Amino acid sequence: MNTTEISFGVIILLQISIGVSVNVFLLLFYCHMISASHKPSSSDLILTQLTLANTILLLTRGIPETMLTWGLRNFLDDIGCKLLMYLYRVARSLGICTTCLLSIFQAITISPSTSWWAGLKAKLPKCIFPSCVLSWILNMLIDIEGLIDIRGPQNSSSIQIILDLKYCSKVHISAVTTLIIAVVLTFRDLFFVGLMSMASGYMVFVLHRHHQRVQHLHGPSHSSRVMPEVRAAKRIIALATLYILLYGRQSIMLSIIMNMKKNSPLLMNSHVVLGFTFSAMSPFLMIYSDRRMRRFWKKESPVPSTDPS
Repeated sequence: MNTTEISFGVIILLQISIGVSVNVFLLLFYCHMISASHKPSSSDLILTQLTLANTILLLTRGIPETMLTWGLRNFLDDIGCKLLMYLYRVARSLGICTTCLLSIFQAITISPSTSWWAGLKAKLPKCIFPSCVLSWILNMLIDIEGLIDIRGPQNSSSIQIILDLKYCSKVHISAVTTLIIAVVLTFRDLFFVGLMSMASGYMVFVLHRHHQRVQHLHGPSHSSRVMPEVRAAKRIIALATLYILLYGRQSIMLSIIMNMKKNSPLLMNSHVVLGFTFSAMSPFLMIYSDRRMRRFWKKESPVPSTDPS
């Protein structure tokens, strides 16, 4: 192993370790909030699913990449590769669906209280759980194609390999099948990214109008920062923006990698490291913007002793 490979190995190991730890903490925190409340928050249900998807993604892709970076190869057979990559793809798909659902939920929550929006807001909490279940079913069905074209490491020259991950391979089935799968997956991703972008843009518009109205009525000293809906909207706009930017980066870089005549280990390693960015960074954004975390840490922290002895 050279210095570059060791550096990437350390970065991936740190990224996975910290990302999984923080996501598991958040998963337990939101589960505790849901179980402790007689009427669980709809956003907590969505955030629970997002942290679960992040955890699965980091484990299913991060552990094999870490093992590969540190010199372990051929540690998975066909069944292991199919199962691992299937879980990874479902988790990745859940990430984009859940971030989109979170954006739409918050956009409706902060919308003006007109008669039409009021009726939609009243029905919204009842739709969250079925939407989460539907997203699992939808993505598990769509990503089942991974069980077809994913194989273990291939040494045979008779098999056309589309993408070689060293520990797993994506093989060519047929031109028609590959085209159909590519169209379906691309349409799904672009559909959710489009909805996410529209919901985020709408929230920015609503927040801007609200900010202008508050400043006009109360002056610059009274801002919208005291409103929990506004704080939540800003957090979700930041999450959606981060996802959209990283999704664009991933699509462009993956297209470049798959069309290169010669493999570039540096580009591939960079793609892998950046691929974990949203799952590893998003929980810190959730923690920073959730005021309940401050109350949680204050409650858990020990009270200083006043005993002089």
